[in-house]
Amino acid sequence: MLKLCSELEMIAACCKAKKSNLMETHEREQTWLEKRKEVLIAATNHVERLKIERETLSEHSVLLDTKKKIEKMKHYQDDLMETLEDILENHFPLPTSEANASKKKKNALPDLNANLISLNEILELLMNKTLETPHDPYVTIDEKFWQPYVEMLLRYSIAVRHPENNVKIRLETFC
Repeated sequence: MLKLCSELEMIAACCKAKKSNLMETHEREQTWLEKRKEVLIAATNHVERLKIERETLSEHSVLLDTKKKIEKMKHYQDDLMETLEDILENHFPLPTSEANASKKKKNALPDLNANLISLNEILELLMNKTLETPHDPYVTIDEKFWQPYVEMLLRYSIAVRHPENNVKIRLETFC
């Protein structure tokens, strides 16, 4: 019986040691769980706060982003227009009276380009008319339009004539 008692006491001591070891592990895991819950709550609050900020800032940031894109496009358009103007000035000048004199035509007009407008101005008129009055984009051709420029625009499908009035042209729609 003494042997049995000593063995049972030893088993009880082992159980107590295991129990205290398990209690310590349980306490550590409880502490770890509480810390994780706090982190989860903090992260959830942070996400909610960011969502609210994003909703308020997104409208503002979209507006700013759109303004930046518009400014960039305006700058790009200005560059394109300057380049187009330079090309037209260099490659499509207005006729001069010296050119007619060199061809030795008998009936050369002395002031041929006095009231002619350049190809750049013709294109600008057509573009402005298209943008300002899209319901009636036609421009009436008169003596200030040099006929070879008008014919070139029509030949290369940059402009089209009015179906009922041959004296009016408009820009062709580009797709």
